[in-house]
Amino acid sequence: MKKSTTSQVLRNDKPLDIRYDSVFKAVFTKDTPESTGALSGLVSALIGRKLSIISINTNEPPPEDTRDRQVRFDISCRAENGERINVEMSFNPDADEPIRLEFFAAKLFIGQDIRGTHKSYDDLKQTYQLAILAKEQFFPDGVYLHFFEYYDTKNRISLNSKTQIITLELTKLDEIVKKETEEMSVSECWAVYFEYLTDESKRDKINEIMKKEEGIAMANQVLMNISRDEVESARLLSEYKGQLDLQSKLVNAERKIAKEIALKMKTAGEPFEKIQSFTGLSPETIANL
Repeated sequence: MKKSTTSQVLRNDKPLDIRYDSVFKAVFTKDTPESTGALSGLVSALIGRKLSIISINTNEPPPEDTRDRQVRFDISCRAENGERINVEMSFNPDADEPIRLEFFAAKLFIGQDIRGTHKSYDDLKQTYQLAILAKEQFFPDGVYLHFFEYYDTKNRISLNSKTQIITLELTKLDEIVKKETEEMSVSECWAVYFEYLTDESKRDKINEIMKKEEGIAMANQVLMNISRDEVESARLLSEYKGQLDLQSKLVNAERKIAKEIALKMKTAGEPFEKIQSFTGLSPETIANL
């Protein structure tokens, strides 16, 4: 999709990190042509064909509840052809992310209503669960974009189902970001934009990408308006500060438990290698217990 408007990130700009759930949601769910156009561009890039988004529902946790504020934001939308898409940005996905994606992909599919005398299973629309994974690598290959569906692994036959899970891993872009912008696919452009937007050394590359892709330019226009709006920027900063605070508490609690287990194993005379393998603690940490 070629760009028709002018958008760029200036040297002194400080855009919010779009990889945070709350910022991601704010960019793609505003009731503006730019926001809707950006979401249509993103969904089309990941699915691999052009779709126009016509309705959006968001998971909006109550701002007064600190715990609820940490709930993963998702964007549930519907294309003009009736297909349903769930889009998520996961800054720090959990180890059970693949199972979680499968669960919500199933819920999205069975949430369709085909009751009635004039409807059948053929009336079910295609559904997509799209997940952008920012900080963890889930699959051992070097492929940044994966497409999952029901598949007979033994006989290599697809069920050709109407449910698909698509994952975009931002940790696998080291070689892609080195490519000439004109040689990059649309999905590669989106991935690089998400991952390197706040990296000032990649600012020229980001501006080149926005000249190439209209949807990304629209997303950036919305993001920069948010970043320059002191009230909205402060609200979003507060939200992902809360997210980081919770994450830090969880990590510290896990480390404390690991140390307690390691100390008990050490006291019981367990081999050093076994303690390290079981707890994941560094040799220095175990030695100092």
